[in-house]
Amino acid sequence: MEWILQLPVLFFSVIFHEFAHGYMAYRRGDDTAYLSGRLSFNPLPHIDPVGTILLPAACVFMGFPAIGWAKPVPVNPYRLHSPRSDMAMVAFSGPLSNILLALAAAIAFKLTFTFVGGELAVTLLKTLGFAVVINLLLAVFNLIPVFPLDGSQIALGLLKGRTLEIYERHLPYGVYIIIGLMVTGLLPRLMHPVLNLALLLMTPIMGG
Repeated sequence: MEWILQLPVLFFSVIFHEFAHGYMAYRRGDDTAYLSGRLSFNPLPHIDPVGTILLPAACVFMGFPAIGWAKPVPVNPYRLHSPRSDMAMVAFSGPLSNILLALAAAIAFKLTFTFVGGELAVTLLKTLGFAVVINLLLAVFNLIPVFPLDGSQIALGLLKGRTLEIYERHLPYGVYIIIGLMVTGLLPRLMHPVLNLALLLMTPIMGG
């Protein structure tokens, strides 16, 4: 029954992730997300049938940690002050929001462990533990530099010249690359070392 704790954490985390994209775009000159009603924590505008419903349900069914995504916020790079660099900032704001949520959850875990007792503490500690893991998973996954993940937009904003030209060649095949990594089992192998390092860094904060 752990999914009862995981799913609310996942829903809030992916919505916060998309809100961060939209808010950063708004700060950098593009109000597209604002005008479309996406600068909101109301879950309804953010629901993606696959990423917010089907994939989390499949994870629960298979016994995996709940993972997914919300509907991407619309961003018009040509309305940003500096399209390339600002788009990289907009992209990075999503994973950064998940890192900050993981950090906040780790601090709350420590405070709960120290000051709260009884059955309430057990439930809160489980929920906050899931919040740390789920948000770190979201951050690590989205930072992979393969299109259309956030990491690809960061790379497009940072790379220049010949290196950028070579990198751009993968864009039409990005989705297939991600699917291939998932099917072959390489995706978890790529993510686990980074995720384990991130969890290791969180351990002192959580009081481990």
